[in-house]
Amino acid sequence: MGELERKVQELKKLIEHAGLDAKEELALLETKIQSQSKTETVWKQVELARHPERPYAMDYINRIFDNFIELHGDRAFGDDPSIVGGIGLLGSRPVTILANQKGRNLKENVRRNHGMANPEGYRKALRLAKEAEKFHRPIVTLVDTAGAYPGLGAEERGIGEAIARNLRDFSQLLTPVICIIIGEGGSGGALGLCVGDKIYMLENAIYSVISPEGCASILLRDASRAKDAAVMLRITSSELLDFKVINGIIPEPSGGAQTNPGETADAIKKILVQDLDDLCSRHPEVLVRYRNQKIRKIGHWNEAAGM
Repeated sequence: MGELERKVQELKKLIEHAGLDAKEELALLETKIQSQSKTETVWKQVELARHPERPYAMDYINRIFDNFIELHGDRAFGDDPSIVGGIGLLGSRPVTILANQKGRNLKENVRRNHGMANPEGYRKALRLAKEAEKFHRPIVTLVDTAGAYPGLGAEERGIGEAIARNLRDFSQLLTPVICIIIGEGGSGGALGLCVGDKIYMLENAIYSVISPEGCASILLRDASRAKDAAVMLRITSSELLDFKVINGIIPEPSGGAQTNPGETADAIKKILVQDLDDLCSRHPEVLVRYRNQKIRKIGHWNEAAGM
């Protein structure tokens, strides 16, 4: 119990002892405390999703897949190190892996651009996804980015078009696609790798149309209210599961994935093996049909059912 909760309990005892009627005031105070508690809980999850020691994509790839071979380039402009793509073995099954990769230090973050991809990153991902479709390999994407890179060069090379093409083409891929948000799932930058048959989030990951800081600056006119914006955005894994945006939540160790990366990787691997056994047994055209039905249902409001 926190300090405020203790003081409310003491206040209740004093009011009862004095025989006063203060139910309305107490109810307002308790509502305020619950609101503050939720704000702190959500913000703690945001901090865990951004934790500097949190495992990144390559940490999971090296633990989950065997014989990973990285492939480079979009065959149009160049290679983008902020998106890693390649082929690995999940047990005996060849799998194409696509992932956002952040850096651990200044030098690596400069090279990886803090995990924020340029157009060539998304085009590389699509090239490898098409290759996976051709050779009947399932695709696993690991999403962890604050968003696509908004620089001048990215805009000149068509970042919007690249993401839009990925949204369209990933929805039509004739091969299973499983997406896992392992840290930050930021805006269109995350969506470019997050269209699939199954979408999961790690327990302390976040997924949002805009960062809490950006939302606070634009809608609340006050960047310091990022914590309030985080609550408004409904960015936590439990809320997104309630909205049916994702298919499930992968549990993390107490204190976050960084406390035991191996345990978190094992939990991810278990889900992948289970789902790929199921998805790979289905006809590709059936996968596409259900994938598109799932996408179209997101965000619909059924007024009659109150849902």
